[in-house]
Amino acid sequence: MRILCSNDDGIHARGLESLVNIARELSDDVWVVAPQEEQSGAARALTLAHPLRYRQYDERRFSVTGTPSDAVLMAVTKIIDGKKPDLVLSGVNNGQNLAEDVTVSGTIAAAFQGMSLGVPSIALSLSRFARDNARWETPEHFGAGIVRQLLDAGWPSDVVVNVNFPDRAPDDVSGVEVTTQGHRDAYQLFAEERKDLRGGRYYWYGYTGELSDPPEGTDLRAIYDGRISITPLHLALTHAGAHATLTGAFGAKSLKS
Repeated sequence: MRILCSNDDGIHARGLESLVNIARELSDDVWVVAPQEEQSGAARALTLAHPLRYRQYDERRFSVTGTPSDAVLMAVTKIIDGKKPDLVLSGVNNGQNLAEDVTVSGTIAAAFQGMSLGVPSIALSLSRFARDNARWETPEHFGAGIVRQLLDAGWPSDVVVNVNFPDRAPDDVSGVEVTTQGHRDAYQLFAEERKDLRGGRYYWYGYTGELSDPPEGTDLRAIYDGRISITPLHLALTHAGAHATLTGAFGAKSLKS
């Protein structure tokens, strides 16, 4: 099995080391193509107004001057010789990708780019309360087994599997749960104002870190309770209920002035 590893934290990210360790438990044919710099929050952005370049570090390790989607697209269509990958693994992200995170996550975007190119794709993320104190041993302990089970079970070709590991040591993980995408009951993103050394103002995004109170069955609840969350995601964003309501309102009627 040929595996492509990518991420949004950049080619030198610690989580990418964990991802490669997981991939090498599954195959000897492991390729790494990741953004040259951190691209957290890049979502599905593609670089359209600037040229892309890639740098080779060894036979199967490359970085791309672009987004996670750029990295996977370049890997599959330009960089990897011979057959395209059989599997894309994205991550392991330094931080959870749950609930509404999935719409801005570069980690998940890399997996969606792989899926769009016809390659089964899995995103892996590690929850943590302190960025510099992530428990990398947890995804390394469970990751390969989770991926094997997912490959054995299979999933639709238009679906990406989103895996999140809790902020717990391996022995303290309380199980695995297939979940739905949750929704936080408070908006956590804020802009903090600061001043540079010349007195100019600038702003830095951050998160409040407040925990919501999600229902059972959601990705948020599983992580809060110490379980590994597995959520199948897809790009079909049409809301069926609103579609029916608007169809009733407009139907085949002529436009009103």
